[in-house]
Amino acid sequence: MGWTLPVWIAAVARAAVTKLLGYPFEEHQPLLLPDRDSPIQVAVSSAALLKEGTEALAIGYCDPGPGLDLTRNLEIWVRASWSGAPAEEWLELKAGEGVGTHGRGGRVSVSAFARELLRRNLRPLLLPERKVRLEVVLPRGRDLAARTSNAAFGVVDGLALIGTQAEVQRSAAPGQLNLALEELRQAVASKKFRGALTFVIGENGRDIAQRSRLNQYPVIKTGNWLGPLLVAAAEAGVSELLLLGYHGKLIKLAGGIFHTHHHLADGRLETLTALAVDANLPIERIQLLRGANSIEQALTQLVALDATAAKQLWQSLATAVERRSSAYVARYNSAPIAIGAVLFDRRRQLRWRGPIGKQLLKTSLN
Repeated sequence: MGWTLPVWIAAVARAAVTKLLGYPFEEHQPLLLPDRDSPIQVAVSSAALLKEGTEALAIGYCDPGPGLDLTRNLEIWVRASWSGAPAEEWLELKAGEGVGTHGRGGRVSVSAFARELLRRNLRPLLLPERKVRLEVVLPRGRDLAARTSNAAFGVVDGLALIGTQAEVQRSAAPGQLNLALEELRQAVASKKFRGALTFVIGENGRDIAQRSRLNQYPVIKTGNWLGPLLVAAAEAGVSELLLLGYHGKLIKLAGGIFHTHHHLADGRLETLTALAVDANLPIERIQLLRGANSIEQALTQLVALDATAAKQLWQSLATAVERRSSAYVARYNSAPIAIGAVLFDRRRQLRWRGPIGKQLLKTSLN
């Protein structure tokens, strides 16, 4: 078992704050998690006072547990100092080198879960009038971010401090499928279950579901195992299923690829090109799409040249996701299920909806 990046940052931050308060350094920081009665112990490497005791710096290393993970051994620095923030704000969180922000110079990209971990573990240490400033630095963050989809969501200059849970879940590993299946079984067995679910692939989707008030129905993180989970949902009696995802992921479903990890299959530009042919776009537009380096580049270039065609194409994509997903489930199960698709863009805005997705979205927001 491993811990997500927000857990390690909270532990390093706690080491920095306790040092700033004058306590001796502890190699293992007790950390309170929302779903546990007793604290866990998280290792931190070092902490020291700076600038004659007016600041403290703590350092730790991320350990996400077994399996492939970009954050393995990621060095984390947290510098703590007292803040002159407005009275109602006890925490001033600053993005240092290697930490992603929403646009250059924008606010730090941090999930609600990560903020809650900081509040739960730091606020009780402070007197009511004390306000603390934390600067998080990830020395390798900028380089690692280039290997993630952060930029696709408008996060620049480093890694986003995202995550909605403490324990690492492997989106492509069989264990992730088993966890999602168990979560599905529990959701369907609940007395509150009314036949509707929302599927998201990753943490961005789950966060957007919460921010967009799409969590009235149970939200299940599928990882990349969409195919088996779609069938399992139908078998379990789910009658309405909303697929909420980044267009760069859900486009694979439109191409008939139902395990979405990039190690197994891609085909996104090929799928986009085929949809452009079906939409009778001019040949020069089709060639433009086929020659793009990424889905984002294809969309940006098409919007610049022909915004109407771009809107038509992405609407066709959302419809194709619904159609292919329904056909996939029908191959294995005859149970009736309405599958709707809602796609969000790199700015984390809900942009494209299939016909069924539009109806399910309207229902879930009422």
